[in-house]
Amino acid sequence: MDWQLLGLSFITVFLAEIGDKSQLAAIALGGSSPSPRAVFLGSVTALLLTTLIGTLAGEGIAQLLPVRILKAIAAVGFALIAVRLLWPSEATTEED
Repeated sequence: MDWQLLGLSFITVFLAEIGDKSQLAAIALGGSSPSPRAVFLGSVTALLLTTLIGTLAGEGIAQLLPVRILKAIAAVGFALIAVRLLWPSEATTEED
């Protein structure tokens, strides 16, 4: 097992999930539920399943595309998201 990759994956996902909508939903459900343990198990199962799907999809895509192209596509995607967040559409801007 690659312990460095395991640690890097843990830290990356842990930091990405802090304050995420799914965490806020789990807090709301756990606070209003008579069974917080069920909320915990449901949340953990959902995160595990989505991580499994993402990992398998990433592995499949990595077999089809070279790593360099895959990283370039990811970089362009994140850049487009950043631009979209910085310049919202006219429908969401406030009018004077």
